[in-house]
Amino acid sequence: MDTLRQEVSHDDPAADAPPTEEPIEGEITFATRPDRYRHWTLSFDGPVATLALDVDEGGGLHPGYELKMNTYDLGVDIELHDAVQRLRFEHPEVTVVVLTSAKERVFSAGANIQMLAQAAHGFKVNFCKFTNETRNGIEDASLRSGQRYLAALNGPAAGGGYELALASDHILLVDDNAAAVSLPEVSLLGVLPGTGGLTRLVDKRKVRRDLADVVSTRAEGTRGTRALEWGLVDELAPRSTFAEAVARRAAALAGDSPRGAGAGVALPLLEASRTDRVIGHRYVRAAVDRAARTVDITVAGPERECPAGPEAARAEGADFWPLRMALELDDVLLWLRFNAATCGTWLLRTSGDGSLVRTYDEHLVAHADDWFANEVTGLLRRVLRRLETSGRSVFALVEPRSCFDGSLFELALAADRSYMAEGAFETDGEPAEARVALTGMNFGRLEMDNGLTRLETRFLGEPSRVDRLRELSGQPLDAAAASAAGLVTFVYDEIDWEDEIRVAVEERTSFSPDALTGMEANLRFAGPETCATKIFGRLSAWQNWIFQRPSASGPEGALKRYGTGSAPVFSTERT
Repeated sequence: MDTLRQEVSHDDPAADAPPTEEPIEGEITFATRPDRYRHWTLSFDGPVATLALDVDEGGGLHPGYELKMNTYDLGVDIELHDAVQRLRFEHPEVTVVVLTSAKERVFSAGANIQMLAQAAHGFKVNFCKFTNETRNGIEDASLRSGQRYLAALNGPAAGGGYELALASDHILLVDDNAAAVSLPEVSLLGVLPGTGGLTRLVDKRKVRRDLADVVSTRAEGTRGTRALEWGLVDELAPRSTFAEAVARRAAALAGDSPRGAGAGVALPLLEASRTDRVIGHRYVRAAVDRAARTVDITVAGPERECPAGPEAARAEGADFWPLRMALELDDVLLWLRFNAATCGTWLLRTSGDGSLVRTYDEHLVAHADDWFANEVTGLLRRVLRRLETSGRSVFALVEPRSCFDGSLFELALAADRSYMAEGAFETDGEPAEARVALTGMNFGRLEMDNGLTRLETRFLGEPSRVDRLRELSGQPLDAAAASAAGLVTFVYDEIDWEDEIRVAVEERTSFSPDALTGMEANLRFAGPETCATKIFGRLSAWQNWIFQRPSASGPEGALKRYGTGSAPVFSTERT
């Protein structure tokens, strides 16, 4: 089946538009693979992979800037995201990844300033968000997959370059009286150090606050022994023995890893059918209504039961339903962030047989120790987190013939609100009734950025409710039962359904997008604060605000005047 089944079109007028592979003007896409990389090279030596940054200066995603000194733009990070993902699925034999530079005497000067200066506000924020998600993915690979990362800094690492190192498990800096690590954003650019830099410095590496203050305001950076003493790096090596030190440390990290070996699973190059109004994959389809500022996202369930056993699942490779579905959903979410910025309300639907979804969930839970099942679960976890940090209002619509079961019910739990059809609806000439169901995947496999499950976060004031819900696991629940269990927000019968949904959507789109972004970011992550919630909270609030202030982005601001020889003019008001 090449595209999503027609029955999930929901009478969208764009559904019949012919698909096209022609690029949409200004479109940003995320499909790539190693033979298409322009900025990274990936090599292997047994259990050690080396991911070397070698940025093509003329290979920027947009015209108007050059990527000198291994500076990066979104295109560089798209390749990094792809490489990290492929290492987890295609190379289970790899237990350590060395992040380094292929250029002599420079690791990375961070995000390209000319790119940031010319970018629209929304692009800047989404760029920072994607960058942080990619670095979170590196840390997740270490935590969940035993695939450790070693940052081998063969030269200066500034801004986002140092933040990439901070995402690693171990930082080895060349000690040559020239190489330094720095977070110069405050002093040079009038913005925050990527939001992730600040958080990883004090929360992850536990650097003293006063020292972190110095690091974050010293443009020239911190070198050698002082960088080591302050906890900014983990190890130093002179240039003459740097390669040997990298090899020795990589071997030590690889030896400590529990990562298993075996044949990997190749990931596809996802190229969707696209028009300006529809992006369609095999299982995931999004219909964009730019006039109404909404997007209809429909996820189709599997077409057959899960194959029996880990070997049969691996044999399906990229066609294994939860893997393919999650890859497609991730691609759609990223595409919408950058190509449909004014469509602020996303309506989530599912279509299919919920009992088939449950067979895949049962497999993932039963074979949690299998590396492939673990990686598929991890991908589902990361994609759901991306949904929650996308800066859009999300409503889940649970309708007859939907399959909000188990892992797909997490979509409804991730939404700001959920609406469920009550009673039998006439669909395709036959009555059908909406059902939802919980599985083991809802109880500890797909945690949010706050470290809790979505059910634990939902019932933060009633933790005993989660234990009672376990007893309902595997049971299809109608609207009355789902509402009584607190699993949905509203239930409506067939008479009221369309009107209530229309009014709710129209009301949502009438509100201030800025106010909604702030409100949703505050409400979605109740409970414990973690590095991830701090990063995205600061990004949604402080960085979002700073990027709009004249001190950073005004005509005399730091981003505009960087490299011109003229000093920026800052607003002196503190708020």
